[in-house]
Amino acid sequence: MAIPAVYLLVELTIHDGKFDAFKGVAQEMTAGSQTEAGTLAYEWHLSSDRKHCRLVESYATPDDLLAHLNGPVVQQLVPKLLQHAKLERFETYGDPGLQAAAMLAGLGGQIFSRWQGLKR
Repeated sequence: MAIPAVYLLVELTIHDGKFDAFKGVAQEMTAGSQTEAGTLAYEWHLSSDRKHCRLVESYATPDDLLAHLNGPVVQQLVPKLLQHAKLERFETYGDPGLQAAAMLAGLGGQIFSRWQGLKR
């Protein structure tokens, strides 16, 4: 398995009474991301009250992230998802590349460059 080059953390608050609609769009997003070769992980984490959700994504290369950002999951399904949830936080870890960095900044995302650590 490839070691991810770029990670995203997306924090969402689901609108009251919208969980089922949110779940349906999230399932579509996962299915769409599954077809992207460079998407290594696309994991949804849900609070016990089903009001708060975290989406953790990882991509093999910055080009894979860019392809995802330009693809149907982001371009078509994210707007649908945001009808049912509020985007609270959007963080990128690693180097997303210049084009993706500009796109992510335009979405209000914050980029954290690798500083130090261990990766195997």
